[in-house]
Amino acid sequence: MKSIFMIISLVISLFASEKVLYVYNWSEYMPESVLENFTKETGIKVKYSTYDSNEAMYAKVKTAGNSGYDIIVPSTYFVNKMSKEGLLEKIDKSKLPNYKNLDSKLLSKPFDPNNNYSIPYLWGSTGISYNTSLVKEDINSWKNLWNPVYKNSILLNDDMREVFGMALKVLGYSANSTNPKEIEEAFNKLKELLPNVKMFYSESQKQVYLNEEVKLGMNFNGEGFMANEENENIKYIYPKEGALLWIDSLVIPKGAKNIDNAHIFINYLLKPEVSKIISEEIGYPSPNAKTLELLDEKTRNNRIIYPNEEDLKNSEFQTDVGEVLPTYEKYWEMLKTSN
Repeated sequence: MKSIFMIISLVISLFASEKVLYVYNWSEYMPESVLENFTKETGIKVKYSTYDSNEAMYAKVKTAGNSGYDIIVPSTYFVNKMSKEGLLEKIDKSKLPNYKNLDSKLLSKPFDPNNNYSIPYLWGSTGISYNTSLVKEDINSWKNLWNPVYKNSILLNDDMREVFGMALKVLGYSANSTNPKEIEEAFNKLKELLPNVKMFYSESQKQVYLNEEVKLGMNFNGEGFMANEENENIKYIYPKEGALLWIDSLVIPKGAKNIDNAHIFINYLLKPEVSKIISEEIGYPSPNAKTLELLDEKTRNNRIIYPNEEDLKNSEFQTDVGEVLPTYEKYWEMLKTSN
């Protein structure tokens, strides 16, 4: 009798574990309808939490060990960092029949050469948003942010690598510089910008622009798209020095309890019709090659979402900066504490 109860308990426990998935993602980065339809289709309930920076996500996963999450969505070089530190499970691509739908140009990037640990979710850019009712000059360069007329009026992303990448581009260097002298020069350039900085912020930036809390500043292209949809005076541009490009990827943290469900979820998101909903609703380009033909014409031809080659001239994807990362971190802390 005791063994029967043990078997029943095991079956109940297994059944329960098969019906839940814990997702940790950026805010405003997945339509509610996608989560609801996933649950309807699979019976797996999604427990959804959000973060506002890679650093916040990483700190939580790193310090917690087994974080309790089954899916997280780090950006570009954080995939490399976390995989090297043993924080990620390997992806079993045999469980992802929809993997074939992905654009090969967005696979096997240096941060994960064989996509052993990550599957592209969305890609995008960081450029400049500005409100034409508040800004009267033509904005076409990162250098515009240094104009003293914008004192206490600009937003910078709360993201170390992006802020330093922007300053490095202004100075004519790579956004992925590993030269300590160049990084120090970027720090000094950013100190000159501080009088203009009203906030470091990366969560729901569109609302900051819609509320006219700032006149211009850094922005993700999807947030720029959503802000422009609500107020056509809020423009998004690709700076002539080059935008900062990134890929946000679906990964499974080490020790995840629901690994099979995580693969089911990833495969679901790789359906062209699901990728279409995501791209159209939140304004970021999909890495799914089969999605483009399904998109409505407005989304497909919107250069905020799908930039052309000229828009992306001089742009760079983030890469791992290796041993100089502590140098970036040192100057980032100095910059934030002096603001």
